[in-house]
Amino acid sequence: MTPDQPVFLDIAGLAALIDGLKEDGYSVAGPQAHEGAIIYDIVEGVDDLPRGWVDEQEGGHYRLRREGDAYFSHVVGPQSWKKFLHPPRQRLWHTRTENGETTLHREPVTDENHAFIGMRGCELAAIAVQDKVFMEGPYADPHYRARREGAFFVAVNCGRAADTCFCVSMETGPKANAGYDIALTEIATGDDAGFLAEAGSARGRAMLDRLPGRPATEAECASAVAVTDATARSMRRSIDTDGLPDLIKNNPEHPRWIDVADRCLSCANCTMVCPTCFCTTVEDKSELDGSAASREQRWDSCFTVDFSYIHGGSVRPGGKSRYRQWMTHKLATWHDQFDTSGCTGCGRCITWCPVGIDITEEAAALRATADNTDASHGD
Repeated sequence: MTPDQPVFLDIAGLAALIDGLKEDGYSVAGPQAHEGAIIYDIVEGVDDLPRGWVDEQEGGHYRLRREGDAYFSHVVGPQSWKKFLHPPRQRLWHTRTENGETTLHREPVTDENHAFIGMRGCELAAIAVQDKVFMEGPYADPHYRARREGAFFVAVNCGRAADTCFCVSMETGPKANAGYDIALTEIATGDDAGFLAEAGSARGRAMLDRLPGRPATEAECASAVAVTDATARSMRRSIDTDGLPDLIKNNPEHPRWIDVADRCLSCANCTMVCPTCFCTTVEDKSELDGSAASREQRWDSCFTVDFSYIHGGSVRPGGKSRYRQWMTHKLATWHDQFDTSGCTGCGRCITWCPVGIDITEEAAALRATADNTDASHGD
């Protein structure tokens, strides 16, 4: 078998992939149907995967329903792989006082290695964005680095798009472009389930060579291409990214910001479900008797008043300024910081917004009336 030869895996091959990763010492996480949503959690085998579940998504709407017999017919849910690599809470250090002497202990980096199965192209792109945030520059995050460098990525190319997806606009999907060890395309379902498997790294190739698969035929390779091509054509939403960063930065007082502020609840759902948002704060805790203390990092959001608090008050007190900050950073100034967009087109922020605010709609509205920005409006 040539190094770049795709492999056909049946369901036994998929099961062997999960078992092989576990044998290599990985804690394997994948999608599961749980309490009405697709979540990411530890899987023991193929029976844990959400076979036959499809997600309905629209602005402010998410439902699971039974349809077909595929293992990966769902798209993305409220969680992202960020929960494993950049967890919602991370203790940084703690102290202990004994016999009048206080010692400080830094939280050790993890030695647990995760394998993620079922990653979509937009999610791989999101991790590449977070790599720039947490692993480049003089202040790399040692906890993120340890988790990231020890991870094994199994992507799944999308066989359908949710109504809120727009990854084609962001050039991140529906086919995974890079960053995976193995990429799967589900080309047959039911009892005859089959997957075209492609290696994206040397360790991915080594794993495929261990599995009970066979070289894929030209027809199977063509079927895999047809799957992602059809998914791309079915995508309903898009963003015109041409000149978008300058367009947004040059219109800080556009009346559209007032319009969206009238609808936005500042609930922070969009930032919590976003696979690239990285804002955090810290909490200090101490025992009442002074025997111990700790500092914990936790996720925060630019939609909270306290996040932009400077002595004397918040510099972003209203919904207009908070939504403008989020969207401007996501689609414009992220380019200045990290040479890439902060959006990968996953559509989660649209689905999980209680009032259905749509970032693609807001970008289009700004572009359509960008010249009508004479008036100044308060925050």
